[in-house]
Amino acid sequence: QLQLVESGGGLVQPGGSLRLSCAASGFTLDYYAMGWFRQAPGKEREGVSCISTRGGRTAYADSVKGRFTISRDNAKNTVYLQLSSLKPEDTAIYYCTAGPRTTAQALCATGGGTWGQGTQVTVSS
Repeated sequence: QLQLVESGGGLVQPGGSLRLSCAASGFTLDYYAMGWFRQAPGKEREGVSCISTRGGRTAYADSVKGRFTISRDNAKNTVYLQLSSLKPEDTAIYYCTAGPRTTAQALCATGGGTWGQGTQVTVSS
């Protein structure tokens, strides 16, 4: 059974940092593009950042470029999202997704077939 489990969310002050993790089980990440989406209250889910199977290509939403960094460790079957210089508008539930045989850019446009349960990120003073 394919499963993604996110962790690392929490409450942080504006300007602060967090690192989100997404651990996969039931399959190997080697053949999957991976990505992070987020959904704020009253808004649609949006692609935040995605990474290709081997990590050579990445994609970022304009709103997070220069502040967020996606990475992956296939040996640990885990994908990370480093959030820095956080703003109140980054407050959302962050979801991890996996998509086989696709590109980072395509995954961020549509999402994958497998999703995690989400982790809450709240940016507030």
